[in-house]
Amino acid sequence: MKYQHHIFVCTNRRPDDNPKGCCATKGSEAILSFFKEEVQKRGLKGKVRVNQAGCLDTCAMGPSVVIYPEAVWYTVRTEEDVLAVIDQHLIQNKVVEEMLMPAPWAKGQNGLPFKTPK
Repeated sequence: MKYQHHIFVCTNRRPDDNPKGCCATKGSEAILSFFKEEVQKRGLKGKVRVNQAGCLDTCAMGPSVVIYPEAVWYTVRTEEDVLAVIDQHLIQNKVVEEMLMPAPWAKGQNGLPFKTPK
């Protein structure tokens, strides 16, 4: 496996009148940039990959972030949320329970607590 974790941040943009909303108007582009900055700053580049994603079909619960290989889905609204995901999920291998999307599949299907591949 090339990366220990692969983070996808939805940057989908829909028209303002769309009832589903969109992650971009909820600040996902800034969230994506901050994730990239922090991964670089903490020396995680090469172990963690951060990418923008098109629609993840969860904009109503967004800004949407999914982390693989664990398949854990978060709502990440602030820079503090990004730091929590990095500190707890990426470094401590713990799900940030309070940020999970309110859906039964949000906690992933790879077994928790999870172990980072070496």
